[in-house]
Amino acid sequence: MKNTLKGKIVIHSHESTVLKSNPLGDSFIRDVVVYLPPEYSHSYSKGYITVFMLAGFGGNGRSLLNSDPLGEDIESRMNRLISEGKCGPMILVMVDCFTRFGGNQYINSSATGMYEDYITQEIVPFVDQNYNTSSHSVLGKSSGGYGALMLGMRYPEVFHGLVDHSGDAAFEYCYLPDFPKALEAFRTAGNSPRKWLEEFWNKPNRHRKEDAAALNVLAMAAHYSPNPRSELGVDLPFRLDTGEILDDVWSRWLAWDPARIVRKYTHNLKKLKLVFIDCGIKDEFNLQWGARIIHSKFDNIGIKHYYEEFDDGHSNISYRYDTSLPKIYSELS
Repeated sequence: MKNTLKGKIVIHSHESTVLKSNPLGDSFIRDVVVYLPPEYSHSYSKGYITVFMLAGFGGNGRSLLNSDPLGEDIESRMNRLISEGKCGPMILVMVDCFTRFGGNQYINSSATGMYEDYITQEIVPFVDQNYNTSSHSVLGKSSGGYGALMLGMRYPEVFHGLVDHSGDAAFEYCYLPDFPKALEAFRTAGNSPRKWLEEFWNKPNRHRKEDAAALNVLAMAAHYSPNPRSELGVDLPFRLDTGEILDDVWSRWLAWDPARIVRKYTHNLKKLKLVFIDCGIKDEFNLQWGARIIHSKFDNIGIKHYYEEFDDGHSNISYRYDTSLPKIYSELS
């Protein structure tokens, strides 16, 4: 059996200034999980390509380390890729942006906190100060994929490459189907999203399928249509009594839809060394359509990018890292 080189996991407890005033009262002391490649050296002249990894909805940085008896955690995967010569040594940074709304879209919001600033102004400099880094890439899947695309194309001076695995896009396809489910859930709490959220966090089992849509809609509203004067600090995109879509709020959501706004970031995207998009053709949230729209628009505006479709769905897609991580190394080296 071929020997597998071993990297090292270091977990920092980082006290954030940016998150101290977050409106949800979520912890401003967060773990920053760092994977160091085998034989990491602070004196390595080239420095190490550093990948900032964003968890999907419901996850945090430590989630990527979870042991999977049917799969492979990120530490084992990176060790294997390096040992097999498929990827050079890189630093991986797993960022914790979990919120009381169940996740994060990695953009600033008056309803959740300034997580975009947290990553770009605190976590990236923190890692650069403590480790021998060279260039940066940002990678994520699902909500993390959305965050990677948004941060990559908005901050080309910070990130030199982006990887979007099945990220949220084409909001009419991925979010609208959840609206009726969320409405029914809020109805059980007297049409009060606040009461529903309080009841959710008091449940012994928070992984029930029937709760997922309501939590997701609240979280997306917190990012795309925050309003400090509204209940929970968010404007929902529909009337709670009838379900009628509120066009003014829905339009605020669409203003954050990558499928609609990538053209605005053409200049920034052309600065990146790697733009990587993929999707599963059986995605349960219809995200293949958003990926196809973005792929087409990238072609139309002349953005060099890597695009692939897989014969799978939305879950259990970390095997795709076998493609994206070596691609980051080859393109940013």
